[in-house]
This record gives sequence, C-alpha cells and structure tokens, in this order.
Amino acid sequence: MDHELAYFGVLIVGGIALFVPGPWLASRVLHHDFSTSFLIFTSLVNIHHFILDGAIWKLRDGRIAALLLNSKERVASAMADAGGRFQTAWGWVTGASVGAARLRVGAALVLLVWGTVDQARHYLSLHSDDLSDLKRAAVLDSFDSQLQMRLGRKQLEDGDPQEAEAAWRRAIAANPADPAPRQALLKFLLDQKRFNEAFTLTEASLKYAPKDANLLVDRGLLSLQRGHSDDALADWERALKADPNQLVAHLYLAHELDREGKAQSAGAHYRSYLEKVAQRPEDRPAPDVLVGIVLRMAECQVSSSQPDVAVKSYQMAEKLAQQTGQGKLESVADVNQAQLLGKAGRVNDALRLYRRALELDDAAGDTDASYVDWFAYGHFLDESGFPPKMAYACMVKSERLSQSLAKSNLAATVTQARQQLEKRLGADADGIRRNPDPVLRDALRVQR
Repeated sequence: MDHELAYFGVLIVGGIALFVPGPWLASRVLHHDFSTSFLIFTSLVNIHHFILDGAIWKLRDGRIAALLLNSKERVASAMADAGGRFQTAWGWVTGASVGAARLRVGAALVLLVWGTVDQARHYLSLHSDDLSDLKRAAVLDSFDSQLQMRLGRKQLEDGDPQEAEAAWRRAIAANPADPAPRQALLKFLLDQKRFNEAFTLTEASLKYAPKDANLLVDRGLLSLQRGHSDDALADWERALKADPNQLVAHLYLAHELDREGKAQSAGAHYRSYLEKVAQRPEDRPAPDVLVGIVLRMAECQVSSSQPDVAVKSYQMAEKLAQQTGQGKLESVADVNQAQLLGKAGRVNDALRLYRRALELDDAAGDTDASYVDWFAYGHFLDESGFPPKMAYACMVKSERLSQSLAKSNLAATVTQARQQLEKRLGADADGIRRNPDPVLRDALRVQR
C-alpha cells in the first residue's frame, strides 16, 4: 500500500514537473516559438482532460462502466493479448523493485530539474532592463520571439545595432507569422536607408502573411522608392482588398495617382479616405494635414472638370480650417473657391471670399500669401469688368509686397500685369501708383 501511494505520488509530481517545462522543451527541441509551443502544449492538456471527462461521464452507463472498470484479471488478460513484452516492461516499471522505484523517482527528479531551469529562464526573460539577464535567458531558449524582441530593443538602446538586428531576425525565424518583430526590423532597416533589404524582408514576409494589409502597404512604399510605381499601386490595391478600412492605402493611392495626372481617380481615393476618417475620429490626422487633404481633393476635382463638386470641397476645407484655427489654409480655400464662383458668374460671392482671404492674410502677417492674393483679386476685378484703376491699385499693392520677399515666384507676372494696366490708365496711373490706398478701399467695398 505504501509503495502504491509513493508510486502515485511520484506520478503526480512527475506529471506536474512535465507540464511546467513542457512548452520550453518543445520549443528548444522542435525549434518552435515559445509562445506557440505553450499554446500547443496547453491545448493538448485540455484535449486530454476533455477525453477523460468524456470517459468519466460515460461511466454512468453500466455496460460501458463494466468495459472500462474491469477486474485485474481481465486487464492482465488484455495486456497479454496486446503483447507479452509490453506487459513485462510495464509490470517491471510499476513494480516494487528497487530499480523500478529509482527509475520512477529519477525521472521525476529530472523533470523537476528541467522545470526549475525553465522557471529560471522565465524569470530572467522578465528582467527586460537587464541586458545580461536577457542574454542568459536567450541562451536557454533562443526560439522565444517575445524574448528576442525585448533583447533587440535593449541592445539598440545600448548602442549595439548589429546585435539588435540579429535578435530581431531570430525572432522572425522563430515565428515568421508574427508581425511585431518584422515591423521592428523593417523600421530599423528603413532608418538606416537599407531599402533593398527592407524590400526583401517584405517579400519574404508575404509568403507567411499574403493578406497582411500593413505589410502590403509597406511593400508598396518600398516599390515606389525603387521607382516601380505600378507595383506600388498594385500593392496598395491589394491592401484595400485585404482590409477595406485601411486608411493610408487610400491616401498613398491618391498621392501617386495625383502625381501621375490621374485626377479623377486620385480624387475618388481622397474622398474615400476622408469618409473613413469621419467614421473613425481616433484616426484623424492633425488639422493642417486634414485640411490640406481636402484642398488637394478639391484641386483634383477641378482638374477633372467637376467645378460644382470642387466648390463644396473648398467649402468643407474652409469650415474645417475655421473650426481648427488654420487661418492660412482657410485663406487658400477662400481664394480657390472664389475663382470657381467668379467663373460661374457669382461675382458678389467671389468678392466676399477674396476679401475674407485678404483679411486672414493681414491678421496672420503672411506677406507671401498676401501679395499672391492681392494679385488674384486684382486679376478678378479686371476680368469681371470693374474699373481698371481698382485692378491697377491691387497690382501696385502686390508688387510692393513682393519686393520685401527674398523670393517671389509671381514677381515677373505681377509687374507685367501692372504695366499693361498702366498703359490703359494713362496719366491717371501716376497718382494711383504714388498713393494706392484710397482706390484700394474702394476696391474692398465694390459690389456688382
């Protein structure tokens, strides 16, 4: 009886000891990621318990109980039928001999030692601030992707980028489907401008995660950097198919299509991006970036002959800029919208927007924007049939503002427009040039 209790005690201790280091041993021997091994091992234990629970439940049936709970004689007979060698071996292992007892106790002790080593490895791996402890843990099991990730970060912080890279590559090798080590290594390669290696990494990773939208977006960017814009567009389209809510894919597609002169397609992607951002406020970019995207969408709509839609987009940009205090961008939206309304014959609405833009420029002290907007306003007044002196005063104002700037892209155009109006005005131009302010005040009050 004592020997049976000892036997069962050893089995229980050995079983516990086997479970504790089991995932580590499986990771070490089979070269699987430790986290994956742990999940697999736990699943096997749960399946084992499920089978046992099912068997115990079936004991309620008397016939099955009679089959399962048989007498020792029937068990011995069944074992004899299964094979005498196995019966003999099993009988010796479970027997009361000194050798069998030592074997059972020794096996349990070995498992306990393994369990202790595994717990030491686990303890060391948790000390992510101690590089030495992390290295010791990695020696015990290099196939732990989470440990290798912490080791890589710590080595990079300590100024050892080569070892950090090696750790991230070991993490990827341990679990190629895990995006975390891949993204860490990808960022590292990009920071070092090793674009070809980064592209190779994305190519290899797609074999394990062909529908990873973030990975496809990254490869698209690298393809574009390599000069393969068609491949980049294809990758971003695939990213959207894999994840229709992928925001940046819309934005990258829009930028590239816009650059290639495909305004209508670019505008559609800008709109899709903005619609999704409206549904996910947590992903909304900075106010100036958001307004800039709306303005770019409006310009694409103008280029694709959609002036009415573009006006609404400029109104959206104007409203967003006003709400977020982006005065300069509000001024841009007003001027662009005014140009479209002027062409549509809505002169008074255009006048109001031009004047609002000039007020914003003045309030911000933005001389660069101010000289451009005075020129645009003067050009509009001239085209709309207002007195030439008003347009001339605006050109004089614009030219003087441009002279205070280090660089003025419109300087030659402004001077040419001013000279043409000067010829039309004749002798009256001289007085306006000396003092344009009275005429400018009239120009800011005029209505159709």
